[in-house]
Amino acid sequence: MADAAVRMDRQYRWQRHIYDVTRMPYLLGRDRLITELDPPFGAHVLEIGCGTGRNLIRIARTYPGVECFGIDVSNVMLDTARRSIEGAGLAGRIRLAQADAVTADPARLFGRGSFDRVMISYALSMIPPWRQVLAHAASLIGPRGSLCLVDFGDQAGMPVWFRAVLFRWLGWFHVSARTDLKRELEQLAARADLRLRVGDLYRGYACLAKLERKS
Repeated sequence: MADAAVRMDRQYRWQRHIYDVTRMPYLLGRDRLITELDPPFGAHVLEIGCGTGRNLIRIARTYPGVECFGIDVSNVMLDTARRSIEGAGLAGRIRLAQADAVTADPARLFGRGSFDRVMISYALSMIPPWRQVLAHAASLIGPRGSLCLVDFGDQAGMPVWFRAVLFRWLGWFHVSARTDLKRELEQLAARADLRLRVGDLYRGYACLAKLERKS
């Protein structure tokens, strides 16, 4: 975790101050994902790779009856998140902790081993062992819970030139679209006996998915 934390802290030391504004035009589907969460009153929601806390604040405001938790490997992003959460008056409903997405132990960090909703928003494309992150996230789903995620899609409905330019541009920020995400989700659903709903947004620009416990 130490190497990843240092790398992310270096990358976001200055970017964090303008992150939400600059990412708004192209991290599409995040608010749609929050709508898809639809947690019941009293639910516990975990975001993996919570960054600046933007999503957690929106979740807490949209669903006043839920308690939110967030993990991120970057200390500087968590520092920004804490400031934003305190400024929003939500420190009592949102808890944060530094952790690697592959090995995070919420039971140790938060005293909870499972959650009603687990959420990943544009984090898989930044984490090299993203398949392990998916599997670990699925293991944290509680009874009747779900794992909801959005990330860059395969761009199947986009022009070839757009796909080439986007992938090259993302590479400058150490981001890689997981073009086989759907296949991995299907395999994970079969292994973990989960119900999968997956679809494309904006002609394949983004992939929106939900993995649910069957009972």
